[in-house]
Amino acid sequence: MKRPTIADIARRAGVTKSTVSFALNDRPGVSAATRDRILAIAREMGWQPSRAARALSGGRAGVLGLVVDRPARTLGIEPFFVQLIAGIESELAARDVALLLQMVEDRGAQPATYRRWWAERRVDGVFLVDLRLEDERVGLLAELGLPAVVIGGPEGCGALPGVWNDEAEAVRSVVEYLAALGHRRIARVAGPPELRHTAARGAAFAAAAGALGVTTTEAATDYTGEEGARATRRLLAAPAPPTAIVYDNDVMALAGLAVAAEMGVPVPGRLSVVAWDDSVLCRLVHPPLTAVGLDISSYGAEVARRLLDLVAGRPVESGRHAMPVLTPRGSTGPAPSGTVDAKPV
Repeated sequence: MKRPTIADIARRAGVTKSTVSFALNDRPGVSAATRDRILAIAREMGWQPSRAARALSGGRAGVLGLVVDRPARTLGIEPFFVQLIAGIESELAARDVALLLQMVEDRGAQPATYRRWWAERRVDGVFLVDLRLEDERVGLLAELGLPAVVIGGPEGCGALPGVWNDEAEAVRSVVEYLAALGHRRIARVAGPPELRHTAARGAAFAAAAGALGVTTTEAATDYTGEEGARATRRLLAAPAPPTAIVYDNDVMALAGLAVAAEMGVPVPGRLSVVAWDDSVLCRLVHPPLTAVGLDISSYGAEVARRLLDLVAGRPVESGRHAMPVLTPRGSTGPAPSGTVDAKPV
């Protein structure tokens, strides 16, 4: 079915295309009766403004962009991004704004994508995720003048506003909880080391463990279940394996639970498991996973509101969204006998 154009409306109304354009854009020079007649014909024909044409004429595209530097196959199985996008969409849909999602697996492709979107006026603003320790995207977006909100922070945002969660305090609560259960050898299966939130969690993990006299081990991964499984096998095969493992996402924690069963390590009898990014998956396995989580959908909605405000020219400041909460479940328990020293917690 052919999409109706301004020319089609002009023929039906018996007026010029310029008159139709003035009426549809509420510009002066058209009588009220003619404008009403043109608008009625446009509605009857199902006419909708072209986002691309509106952007090229100096208006807004009505689109916000999100570039995710993760393998496409992992996005659909990682609940964090699914819930984050759902929260973003809940705000955008209510304002008739679209979300343009671009998956890239090459770090260098992200700046090129932003430059192309800016040159083509494809988006009005972008969400910046997975902030890195050395992140060229922050300076690039400021240079382009493309409105952007960082999903993360507070460090490393530069001149861009950011929205973050207090993960350091959440990490401390996890270590203190495990230490109170008697665990003295705690491992962490972390995400990519170049990400700022990975480094922030690592620093908080080391500080909390040091204050409590806990021995720690860390393994870096790419967030996938395969990497989480490999890291778990290495940790459990060590001469002095950990009695508790904290995973940086729920997908890796589920993989770690499967590896423990494969190696005959009972959970929580000999190994306690804690997942980050609590999701429904954590409650469906046996034993259900102790997890750190927050309302990720509301997090996405908040960053969407801030970016919409920024695009509209309203002032937007950085700020904390929430502190993730630890929910104990069946995957954690007292340290196995013989592993607890006499040092008080």
